[in-house]
Amino acid sequence: MWFQLVLVVALVLIGAYLLLSKPGARHLAVRRVIMLISLLAGVTVIIWPGLLTQLARLVGVGRGVDLLFYLALVAGLLYVVNEYKRSVMLARANTHLARELVLTEARLTDRISALEARLDERAP
Repeated sequence: MWFQLVLVVALVLIGAYLLLSKPGARHLAVRRVIMLISLLAGVTVIIWPGLLTQLARLVGVGRGVDLLFYLALVAGLLYVVNEYKRSVMLARANTHLARELVLTEARLTDRISALEARLDERAP
């Protein structure tokens, strides 16, 4: 039962961290550490499959596969929220670039029009 509380708290903390943090070097470092820990845990469980069942019983979950499922839910949420943040960041960057492109084209068109007007005034 206490493990369910730990999972809920983990989900809330992961969600808060990902929603409130700004992408940067620290954010990337945390993602890399989480990935490394996940890979090491996966290799450990593959080499010693009984360890997962023992760990599940230790934390109050019936079977190792149930524990693995709960942890996969947490990891899935982590991935979805992270990709959502990344998508929003890319959309904002694209909007900014599109605005800059339109403004640059407008400035260029204005300068070309002004230059053509000057040339027309000087023509005999």
